[in-house]
Amino acid sequence: MSVRAGIVVTGTEVLTGRVLDRNGPWLSEQLLALGADPIATAVVGDRPDDILRALRFLAAEGCELICTSGGLGPTADDLTAAVVGEFQGRAPVLDEALEGRIAEILRPLMSRWPDLDPAAVLASNRKQAVVPEGAEILEPVGTAPGLVVTPAAPGASTPTVVVLPGPPRELQPMWAAAIMNSPALQAVLRDAREYRRDMLRLYGIPESEIAATLRAAEAEGIALGGLEITTCLRRGEVEVVTRYEPGEATAYEQFAAFVRARHPTTLFSDDGSTVDEQVFALLRGDASGPTETIAVAESCTGGLLGARLTERPGSSQFVRGGLVVYSDEAKAALAGVDRQLIERVGAVSEEVAAALADGARAALGADVGVGVTGIAGPGGATQGKPVGLVWLSVSHRDGRRLTRSVTLPGTRADIRDRATTVALHLVRRLLSSSDPG
Repeated sequence: MSVRAGIVVTGTEVLTGRVLDRNGPWLSEQLLALGADPIATAVVGDRPDDILRALRFLAAEGCELICTSGGLGPTADDLTAAVVGEFQGRAPVLDEALEGRIAEILRPLMSRWPDLDPAAVLASNRKQAVVPEGAEILEPVGTAPGLVVTPAAPGASTPTVVVLPGPPRELQPMWAAAIMNSPALQAVLRDAREYRRDMLRLYGIPESEIAATLRAAEAEGIALGGLEITTCLRRGEVEVVTRYEPGEATAYEQFAAFVRARHPTTLFSDDGSTVDEQVFALLRGDASGPTETIAVAESCTGGLLGARLTERPGSSQFVRGGLVVYSDEAKAALAGVDRQLIERVGAVSEEVAAALADGARAALGADVGVGVTGIAGPGGATQGKPVGLVWLSVSHRDGRRLTRSVTLPGTRADIRDRATTVALHLVRRLLSSSDPG
């Protein structure tokens, strides 16, 4: 059995949704990569009793390792270190050497605010140097040290707890340092199993169809019992993630082959690569083809497609730029769309999407142009053109073109986000085929 692990995310601001939790999912990914089995993530407010209950719950569920995030600052509501010490039966002590290191970190910071009382600042941060007796110290990345705390009583059944700060920019490098340098953490992970994890990505298929595929695979005699298969619908794509031990590799290959045969047109990635990565690979080309460039003209997506295209390192080699053209005047002035065309067919139409794609390509000197126009919110919707209707067109300088309409569900943010995925899949299809239809 693999090492069972749990995560406790602390912070009333996270619990109430004012701050999005980035640490829980990130830590879960790290634990999976190490062969541990994360069973639950608890999000609790800055209340000692709730933090303690979360720790006890995970311990009762058989966790050998718990990671916490948050609650290590200098203010009165930062209580995680003290609660973990109580949980492990370790009394709080002032680590004077740690206090000195924190003071050195603070000195240049205090110079930025000359009116602050240095003694008062150092006194408030002394709290961060009060740690459970016998805990391993993880050196601060900001001002807060992390901790690795084991049970005080020899042979106790409580898990090892890794205490990490809340800001991801501090937590992530500190976790890496703990993996490298903490004997207690290394001892727990020594028993972790090796797991493999593979992902299939499909587009243009409902998630329910994958459930039918799993049933069909079992009916064909494929042994799925040793495969942990999960499906997730995200950005309009279905992700099928399978986690398995090396001995189940043959069963996984049989399953993946079955999906390929059953969904040949909708399975677009059998190696986990995203549509974004595939589009970049197609634009980059290889020995048999040159690098190509792309430009976009967006209305309802408001620049989100252009932003998504520029997220990857090296995007400046391929992405010429983008035009955000909400108004009809902007469509005409920036993308060269004929005003009479807009008046005749409407801004949300096949013709205008195609004109935007051609206009972006011409205005920015690109090989590929993408046009997006639609109705993401209630303003402008009509009986014939409902909220969620989006027209998209991709054109190439050699004359190839793909133009499609979709009606997307959800909020304005959902529609805009999913429209960027549809656009990238059209680009992928256009660049991977000579068929212009």
